[in-house]
Amino acid sequence: MNPAKTRILFLCTGNSCRSQMAEGWARHLKSDVIEAASAGVEPHGLNPLAVKAMAEAGVDISHHRAKSVDELRHQPWDVVITLCGHANETCPVFPGRVKRMHVDFDDPPQLARDAHTEEEAMGHYRRVRDEIRAFVASLPESL
Repeated sequence: MNPAKTRILFLCTGNSCRSQMAEGWARHLKSDVIEAASAGVEPHGLNPLAVKAMAEAGVDISHHRAKSVDELRHQPWDVVITLCGHANETCPVFPGRVKRMHVDFDDPPQLARDAHTEEEAMGHYRRVRDEIRAFVASLPESL
């Protein structure tokens, strides 16, 4: 970890979509000032439509993998940002002086579950991707 950068852990339930997007955006947009990682309280694999949505925006997260918060819990984070209500409610305590922040984003897989086509589903992923991008673009100044 680079002490000159703000170390941010993005946390959601499955570490399959929203937190992966946030990590991807942080690495893409803010790697000069942020060292980012992501994890889930109940990880369950990288969502292929999240990978596709990010690739459309020029960010490759295909090499990411879903990680448990327990894997990263004892690393020295400056900020832990939960991106969904479940992660916010079940977020473990982190050692040291860690700032906790919660920003709730809609869950694209849940929004897309009634979609009739992949293209219809992708609309949800694109919207949330762009909302997460706007949020990450404001970091670390907004902390």
